[in-house]
Amino acid sequence: MKHFQLPTGEKIPALGLGTYLSPPEKIERAILSALDAGYRHIDCAAIYGNEKHIGAVLKKAFNQYPRKDLWITSKLWCDAHKPEDVLPALTRTLEDLGLDYLDLYLIHWPVALKRGVELPETKEDYLTLEEVPLRTTWRAMEDCADRGIVRNIGVSNFSTKKLTTLLSTAAIPPAVNQIEMHPYQQQRVQVAFAKKHDITLTAYCPLGSVGEARTTRKGCTPPPLLKHPLIMTIAKKHGSTAAQVLIAWLLKQDIVAIPKSVTPERIQENFKGSELSLDANDMRVIAELDMGARIIDGKVFTLHNSPYTFENLWDGEC
Repeated sequence: MKHFQLPTGEKIPALGLGTYLSPPEKIERAILSALDAGYRHIDCAAIYGNEKHIGAVLKKAFNQYPRKDLWITSKLWCDAHKPEDVLPALTRTLEDLGLDYLDLYLIHWPVALKRGVELPETKEDYLTLEEVPLRTTWRAMEDCADRGIVRNIGVSNFSTKKLTTLLSTAAIPPAVNQIEMHPYQQQRVQVAFAKKHDITLTAYCPLGSVGEARTTRKGCTPPPLLKHPLIMTIAKKHGSTAAQVLIAWLLKQDIVAIPKSVTPERIQENFKGSELSLDANDMRVIAELDMGARIIDGKVFTLHNSPYTFENLWDGEC
């Protein structure tokens, strides 16, 4: 398995299993199948609502796979951005997962909600970034790292503008930015910024999916990535699947991929994408598919007279 080195010196596995929308009743089979296939990286989040179930599976898995050999990521939800709420939120996640520490803890979104709010339904559910500045949330994340209960800290869905502001005051710079990335959303601004500032990118929705793209820069609705003729042609050329091509495309750029699946056969198939090497012509062909398409557009945070807008959420990087 390929790994990428973070500023802390730790090495994150290049391929992880995403657990978003993974039903609790299918979690055990999915995670154990992933570990058997060769995965050593599990991506979790408090808001996914399945961390207790994942914890039960990990307890079983540790009989065969030592904790030190696994990489577990989780994320701070938006309702715990106040500095005094960060450590309690992390503590709950650790308890649910049955862990003493996380390998990576991320601020899930640059959006603050009031305590106990999962998804906003009224204007009163929001807190502004003036009320809870990201720098104060980050300082609390740094405190968690200083305590040793988190090995690495980072962010998710942060624009380069927000990252620049965060970097200007951070004692510990973010090691990772987890963002949507696939051939329809190639994130070239983010890629250049990450290389300049030694930030590792993790790609969610690497295969498209979740209802496919809602928002596109070019104002069109593209076909499902896994069925795009150019992707299928490259797959045929290499005797691989379309999913394996999409994963290999990310790893070729030193970007971590976290495809989601609960099907053992699909999980094993996806893992083989880490063994596929695309050539320069493949990369040139895929580069032409970029259209600024977003599957997860964050618009759920811009409703109900929200202080957040699509524009200030992404800062023009869409």
